[in-house]
Amino acid sequence: MFRFQPLLFAALLIPAAGCASSSTAVAEATDAAAEAAPLSARSVMSATEGNSATGTVQFTEVDGGVRVVAIFAGLTPGEHGFHVHEKGDCSAPDGTSAGGHFNPEGHDHGLPGMAMRHAGDLGNLVADADGKASLDHVFEHLALRGDSGVVGRGLIVHASKDDGGQPTGNAGARVACGVINAGD
Repeated sequence: MFRFQPLLFAALLIPAAGCASSSTAVAEATDAAAEAAPLSARSVMSATEGNSATGTVQFTEVDGGVRVVAIFAGLTPGEHGFHVHEKGDCSAPDGTSAGGHFNPEGHDHGLPGMAMRHAGDLGNLVADADGKASLDHVFEHLALRGDSGVVGRGLIVHASKDDGGQPTGNAGARVACGVINAGD
């Protein structure tokens, strides 16, 4: 017959309680390390209807901002506006489902080098005679996480040059669209 032993029962509970707090501490440390670790994101760009522009864009948190490395093909030679848009939705054939420029602070449109501009204003890609363009730039105003983070947003390449004009740079139709997804 089993007889309840209060001291033995308490002795068995103490190590179990220690394991619970230990696993909680490990989980909290893991969460803190994940928050502190540099985040990266990627967008695979597809041509909108009637266009042939495609590419990949890698976003990586670095000291001083976010490094953006882009490689494109199928563009017409010349400059093309390059912007983060509000919605991570490329379902419309013309890319309009991505919404307008991502602008959480409510700034006027602008180009790189201007102190105040939309968070989504990345300037222009320059395509060579073969329709290829690349970009490797650290954007100091860009963030991947938080309220002004671009992960989950749309990325658009436009048909024409972003001239810096208001309200969105006069860059014309959307020739490629992609969604910015966390991870490599």
